[in-house]
Amino acid sequence: MPVLPGAEPYRHEGGEIGVLLCHGFTGSPQSLRPWAEYLAERGLSVSLPLLPGHGTRWQDMQLTGWQDWYAEVDRELRTLQERCSQVFVFGLSMGGALTLRLAAKHGDAVQGVVLVNPANKVHGLTAYALPVARHFVPSTKGLVNDIAKEGADEVGYDRVPLHAANSVRNFFRLVDGELPQVTQPLLLLHSPQDHVVPPADSARILSRVSSTDVREILLEQSYHVATLDHDAERIFEESYAFIGRLAPSVAKKGSTSGG
Repeated sequence: MPVLPGAEPYRHEGGEIGVLLCHGFTGSPQSLRPWAEYLAERGLSVSLPLLPGHGTRWQDMQLTGWQDWYAEVDRELRTLQERCSQVFVFGLSMGGALTLRLAAKHGDAVQGVVLVNPANKVHGLTAYALPVARHFVPSTKGLVNDIAKEGADEVGYDRVPLHAANSVRNFFRLVDGELPQVTQPLLLLHSPQDHVVPPADSARILSRVSSTDVREILLEQSYHVATLDHDAERIFEESYAFIGRLAPSVAKKGSTSGG
């Protein structure tokens, strides 16, 4: 299947500091592309992969699960590690859960973590219905485009395949159990008005990780896809300042960032 326009993966060969960006469930690299380009323009090596089953049509996701998505970002992380002296991992929504698992599994090989509206749990009755409903109902209404900014548009699916949603549910449970293994410096930015992932998910993550260098920032003007919303520039600047603090060689470029 051809990839949806704008949903293509993005890579930039830059300097010795690398960043892996993980997009969300039913979304695509398009939701993080401006962030990736911002970092690339500042000389960083950037990888923004397209997760398997994403960026084409929702039916393709029915054949994939969390193991496929995690394997893709794990592979990209290892590739970055081969050519970079320090690697950071950033994630939006389910991409935040992928990020946290990479941090838990790779330890010191991941220098720091940035999360935007990270997801930790499938909430409500849906969670209980999924294991059975997925055998009878192929999909439900989509999650994309929770953006406050007028004119901003997210490239993703307008349907959620239930087999894949059930896999996400299982993945969130797995990652929740691994959160105490996360020890890296962590920057978490989340929107109080998020119609996809409740603030409780961010609170749960912050309460369970073992990181001691932690900063939480509220994105007051944005909804779920904050990387395409009013607070996007703040996310970019804060994350770059975060890298600059932990990787002093970045600061030598002379770029000044808010932080």
